[in-house]
Amino acid sequence: MTLPLIFAPEVRAALDAGHPVVALESTIITHGMPYPQNLHTAQAVEAEVRAAGATPATIALLDGAIHIGLEADVLERLARTSDAMKVSRADLAVCLAKRATGATTVAATMICADLAGISVFATGGIGGVHRGAEDSFDISADLLELGATPVSVVAAGAKAILDIPKTLEVLETHGVPVIAFGQDDFPAFWSRSSGLPAPLRADSAAEIAAAHLMRARLGLPGGQLIANPIPPEAEIAREDIVPVIEAALTEASVQGIAAKSVTPFLLSRIFELTKGRSLDANIALVLNNARLGAQIAREIAQSKVG
Repeated sequence: MTLPLIFAPEVRAALDAGHPVVALESTIITHGMPYPQNLHTAQAVEAEVRAAGATPATIALLDGAIHIGLEADVLERLARTSDAMKVSRADLAVCLAKRATGATTVAATMICADLAGISVFATGGIGGVHRGAEDSFDISADLLELGATPVSVVAAGAKAILDIPKTLEVLETHGVPVIAFGQDDFPAFWSRSSGLPAPLRADSAAEIAAAHLMRARLGLPGGQLIANPIPPEAEIAREDIVPVIEAALTEASVQGIAAKSVTPFLLSRIFELTKGRSLDANIALVLNNARLGAQIAREIAQSKVG
């Protein structure tokens, strides 16, 4: 059966020509910030990919199809949608069958990018093991997807609200290479360091691309997590953000907020407690990841030509 994929003309042309393409998720548009800031941020991230020499492919589910790249009017439509499903692996087929509007998480974006033949995906931060997971078993599907789907994911580490040591342990269990870019520390989203060493390090996009291609030659399943630290001028230092996160976590516990409601609540409270600094940092790190993602995609494309 034909896959339910609809390619934006720009993306189709780039893929047919063997040019570099970078996948982008859509939950940042529908669940990350209000309109029109969400639209402007999505446009800025796409522009960053283009400026770095690659074609952006924002992915979303619309009218029973997976859209690989969104033209301007479709992007506007998605940015104005208030009831989009937040889609992961478990929801993907149901959302398509219902012809519902769906925004792709890290896991769903990886699946769709792989179906479309796209090797690199740039996002903000991955999901992971939530604090208290030893009781709740709350572990993001992103981690299992990284162990299964052959896409290199550029992120600013794991979200700092998570249990980062346990997140790294789960990634190791699933055989996921965790590669810090340009430093030895594993970054923690808003902060350049989590205080934990990264398992691996790479200092160039060419090194990361070579590792991606070698995994394919070896037949190893799964992708790579490229942990790209937020630019120094945009970071919120660990000593500043940790007390804010702890305060937000305490509020969530007192109010009985759990499961899928936890992350949106925490991010909202952290935004309020930092007086907007957390959102500014979020935008800066997504743009930074888009640049690195484009560089890696270019290296992969050039290697295949060579």
